[in-house]
Amino acid sequence: MGQNSMKAPLLRVYMTLFNSVVAVLPFRWPQCYEGVGSTALLLQHIVQAEHQRVLLVTDNQLVQLGLVAPIQSELQRLGAVVEIYDAVLPDPDIAQIEAGVAHAQRLNAEAILAVGGGSVIDAAKVIGARCKSTKSVQAMAGMFKVWRGMLPLFVLPTTAGTGSETTIAAVVSEPELQRKFAIMDLHLMPTATALDPELMIGLPPAVTAATGMDALTHAIESYLSRNAFADTREKSLEATRLIAMYLERAYQDGTDLEARAGLAKASHLAGQAFTKAGVGYVHAIAHQLGARYHLPHGLANAMVMPYVLADALRESAQQLAQLARAAGLASTESNAQSSEGDIALAMRFIEKIRLMNESFGIPSKVSALQEKDVPAIATAARAEARFTYAVPKYWSQAEAEQVVRQLLPVNAAEIT
Repeated sequence: MGQNSMKAPLLRVYMTLFNSVVAVLPFRWPQCYEGVGSTALLLQHIVQAEHQRVLLVTDNQLVQLGLVAPIQSELQRLGAVVEIYDAVLPDPDIAQIEAGVAHAQRLNAEAILAVGGGSVIDAAKVIGARCKSTKSVQAMAGMFKVWRGMLPLFVLPTTAGTGSETTIAAVVSEPELQRKFAIMDLHLMPTATALDPELMIGLPPAVTAATGMDALTHAIESYLSRNAFADTREKSLEATRLIAMYLERAYQDGTDLEARAGLAKASHLAGQAFTKAGVGYVHAIAHQLGARYHLPHGLANAMVMPYVLADALRESAQQLAQLARAAGLASTESNAQSSEGDIALAMRFIEKIRLMNESFGIPSKVSALQEKDVPAIATAARAEARFTYAVPKYWSQAEAEQVVRQLLPVNAAEIT
């Protein structure tokens, strides 16, 4: 514990310096088309930019659902040569990315169009970067190592969760090592995107819930970050408001276009917020659970979030209270700005997240988690956060294990 208390101030100094660097980085947010029919506007944008040979990166499930064919046909009608690469799976690995690179090179692709969720968009980013570089995927891991940029990337997100259409990060899996690693670089920012709620109508309720909770995690962790900025706080609060308003509606009625559009906007705003401010221990733990037990990322975030927020209550009560207000949870008697009022509101916000998880059928425990895995998961989560995330407080090993241990299954009935 003493060693950790010595390291924490050094980490704070480092993250303060990092914050100063982020403040002056030239973020170039993608051009964003919104609303019903915005897909057509994005496709017109691609052709008007004179990209004649387009690799459409997606997954086979979306192809089978018939979502991809009309997009390909419209691009072809507009004059582009379009080929589909649909071998992306959840948590894309290096082999899937390299296969996509080979496909792009055979096509001599001039641009990439990603149609899908976070895994598809992340894979498309790295495919585009590899097409411009001789570096291996592993050599790009970390920050600012995509020196030669990537092919112009256009994005049609089909889920409202990752915000990958407006981030500078991509996550790659290495199943043989039971780990994931992130590639972060300004060059990975897409050129343009369309937030078209019609593409999200067919999402199953469980996927709607998990991706929505993923976006909520981005909004919350970016707001709690010690490296948050005024503009990221504003986006985090607005994303929280929209998710509180629309997620349960979309879960109940997947054809509710207003709710779908609201969630797409929330995911986009939260993506921009965490791109600048970063995330925290919810993500650090969730990444380990995904790599070890193949838990979908949004689901893992939702499961971990209440435990991490409860641990952060002492340091972050005021921020959590502000998020509660954005979510519409403040009542007249608890709306006071006193510390006591903040704590009550913060606890109400955490409880709301627990209740949302319960209503969505998201379990509170990880059935595959074993006591013997806890130390390694805690160690890996601490290593991920160190020098990367400006968390409210840096955990000791014991503190990290205590939080992870709360995810251990109580009985065999609690399954994921």
